[in-house]
Amino acid sequence: MNCYTTMKTKNILLIATLMLFGFAFKFKKDNGPKPTIYGFKVKTIDGAELDFASLKGKKILIVNTASECGLTPQYKQLQEVYEKYKNKNFTIIGFPANNFGSQEPGSNSEIKSFCTKNYGVTFPMMEKVSVKGDDMFELYKWLTQKEKNGVMNSSVKWNFQKYMIDEEGHLIDSVSPARKPDCNKIVNWIEGKK
Repeated sequence: MNCYTTMKTKNILLIATLMLFGFAFKFKKDNGPKPTIYGFKVKTIDGAELDFASLKGKKILIVNTASECGLTPQYKQLQEVYEKYKNKNFTIIGFPANNFGSQEPGSNSEIKSFCTKNYGVTFPMMEKVSVKGDDMFELYKWLTQKEKNGVMNSSVKWNFQKYMIDEEGHLIDSVSPARKPDCNKIVNWIEGKK
């Protein structure tokens, strides 16, 4: 066996070893515990604290809302879906945000009054936050960044984007603002249908 053959064999063994380590690392990384939403605590629209850990065992639909948007009537479907499934380990959490066209200019008390008076909203509403940009709320960083949620990158495209969280606190998917809260994708997910 000449020097060239020995070196070539060593190189092949080195490459094979590195590939095995790479696969082992990837396998270990992919099978680690997925990040959950349960580390977050947020303020409700009334200023109380909501600990997401208190929602263990429930599916959660998170929605960024606005009072002066063409999609604002989705509050009606959100409330209907909430009423239908709230006793079946499901909840909706609304986050008012003024990021798109300044369509949520009101204070927390004004937003609460608007939602209650016009749409009879009883699902939990949180204080107004930012869902994009430099001042993005920490929960929305988790929802939109794969390095934080372990599932996917996304961006909040407009008011009424929906994020689906399973009973174990893992991000499942997002639903575009234009799709109504009672669309098949969301209802089938809530009901556990494929």
